[in-house]
Amino acid sequence: MTQVFQPPFVFLVKLVFLAVLVMAFIGIVLLRALTAEAHAVNEAVEQPVPFSHKHHVTDVGLDCRYCHAEVETQAFAGIPPVSTCMTCHSKLFTDQAALAPVVKSWETGVPLQWERVHQLPDFVYFNHAIHVAKGVGCESCHGRVDTMALETRTQDLSMKWCLSCHEAPEKFLRPREEEFTMGYKAADQATLGMELVQAYSIDRRRMMDCSLCHR
Repeated sequence: MTQVFQPPFVFLVKLVFLAVLVMAFIGIVLLRALTAEAHAVNEAVEQPVPFSHKHHVTDVGLDCRYCHAEVETQAFAGIPPVSTCMTCHSKLFTDQAALAPVVKSWETGVPLQWERVHQLPDFVYFNHAIHVAKGVGCESCHGRVDTMALETRTQDLSMKWCLSCHEAPEKFLRPREEEFTMGYKAADQATLGMELVQAYSIDRRRMMDCSLCHR
């Protein structure tokens, strides 16, 4: 009987198949690496300046929007330019070593390179403005920043975690005037939450649509 496929051809097919498997494995590893969480939960992140939210929020009394000015209008909350820092620090603690990078940035015009603490994969679309408009407080995602000497991520930002809110938004909603209040607790969250779902026109039927976060 004549052999249909010669040994060299069979070897080549096996080699190609093995190469495809190896490339698929490498692709999966790279995808995991590219979409991996930048920092572990509750891990303090080193920054070019040891900025303390606790000092600025609790001790000084700054509102979140003083630095994150675009949080109510844009997809990104915004990182304050060094000119915002120098509003105070052109007069206060200017000679402190910890603030040297801020002063240098101000003098040279070279922006500070902050390390992102909350990083979502590129295939996830998140809009700060719409969450603020619908009654989601900063604390729900970012934790009690007013107690953080250095910013840390308090949630794993997983799809499961996001869906826990989308499935039952009434458990997390606040009146808009309380969205930037740290430690806010409603007297009756269940009742208030359902009232806010109506007041903020939240369509519960669409909250689990894939297209909300993946576009």
